[in-house]
Amino acid sequence: MKHHIPLLAVAALISLSACSKSEPEVVGGPADPMAEQIANAAPVELPPAVKASKQYRCKDNSLIFVDFLSDDKTANLRTEKNGTPTKLTAAEAGGALKADGYEVSGLGSPVTITVPGKSAQSCKG
Repeated sequence: MKHHIPLLAVAALISLSACSKSEPEVVGGPADPMAEQIANAAPVELPPAVKASKQYRCKDNSLIFVDFLSDDKTANLRTEKNGTPTKLTAAEAGGALKADGYEVSGLGSPVTITVPGKSAQSCKG
């Protein structure tokens, strides 16, 4: 008994044998004009992330919203929940955060907060 291989199967095997899985070789190309600048560039420092977002109720019954950042020297203060933030900074980590008449002293609850036009007051989170 003779075995006959269908002609279609033979054609498929021949076409598969022509496939090559080697990666193309990249030869030459223009040199990167900024390669030296990039190699000598100073490391990039990312901005600090939000460490904690706190909402405080102050003695005058006002609400203050403070986002403390991970560097422990920066915070964003808002007097309205979706208001424009004011960036506060401290000279050293854990110090009073200040800017443009605003000040936040303390990191937990209670804190002392000063806003322009008002005296310092205790606020609880």
